[in-house]
Amino acid sequence: MPTVKNAPWGDAPAGPVQRFTLANDRGNTVHILNYGGVVQSIRIDGKEMVIGFDTLEGYLGKQPNYGAVIGRYANRIGGASFKIDDTTYELVANDGEHQLHGGPEGFNTKIWEAESSTTDTEAVLQLSLLSSDGDMGFPGNLHVICTYEWTNDDALRIHYSATTDKPTVVNLTNHSYFNLGNEATVLGHTLRLDASSYTPVSDSLIPTGDILPVGGTPFDFREEKVVGKDIRADDPQIQLAGGYDHNYVIDEYDGTLREIALVTDPESGRKLRCFTSEPGVQLFTTNFPDGKFSARGGAPLVRHAGICLETQHFPDSPNRANFVSPLLKVGETYNTTTVYRFE
Repeated sequence: MPTVKNAPWGDAPAGPVQRFTLANDRGNTVHILNYGGVVQSIRIDGKEMVIGFDTLEGYLGKQPNYGAVIGRYANRIGGASFKIDDTTYELVANDGEHQLHGGPEGFNTKIWEAESSTTDTEAVLQLSLLSSDGDMGFPGNLHVICTYEWTNDDALRIHYSATTDKPTVVNLTNHSYFNLGNEATVLGHTLRLDASSYTPVSDSLIPTGDILPVGGTPFDFREEKVVGKDIRADDPQIQLAGGYDHNYVIDEYDGTLREIALVTDPESGRKLRCFTSEPGVQLFTTNFPDGKFSARGGAPLVRHAGICLETQHFPDSPNRANFVSPLLKVGETYNTTTVYRFE
């Protein structure tokens, strides 16, 4: 039967941190922190699947949100502001003049309340958080629940729900960096992504508002393709981001949970399937310069060490009427699910 155990894992500025170990009947484990809701480790048959740190100190320093819950708004909001009806809300900027991933004190920096349970088929960790009215500039007291379910078939199911007492915008995601193989980079991995279009960005990585077809461009992953094949293509968008750091528009989005991506390490045969009920997914190929960040054991992170599939509403949606709206009204419940299943 699956199990959940927890143990103290140090102290963050926001309070004491616990690490929860979710184990399934196969003996495969997921480690999750109540600090930032961080997925600290996923081990399948002894192989680590995500980039992260072995101690809390790494997560408290400057690092690119390894495994964290991102909110209130995942990705970028242009000009760090948006309007609801006739009211403009000024956000805390942390990416030049823009806001990225909820601001400098987003959900990835919070201590979440935690409750665990088990069933015959899964280990469950429920994290809850109150984001107060005005938090990082966002309106409304937002009650958030993030539930992690680790199943006997090696699937990590993440369900987010939220309610508010004022109209607000919400966009939650998980920022895990996956590497399924034994190589330092994911350039040899293959990817299939069920998206016929994407949202190009400006020089500051804010969507232009256009939705463009991927056909005939380096962004086309509708058929399985090696990640590194076009990652240095002579394309202005690729050059701008130093690889892939773009939102893809999921085909035939209707709000239901369905498979949208398949990542494969051809050498080992390991696979990762991504399912989501979201309209978009940010494909990010860890485009940082070699050594800018470190990971387990203090090893320098190399460029393209991991691949992120950040399921989401589109970046800057609060300011783009042609994008799916992220508005959450009083009396409504934000509900979204993403599943990462390993094979």
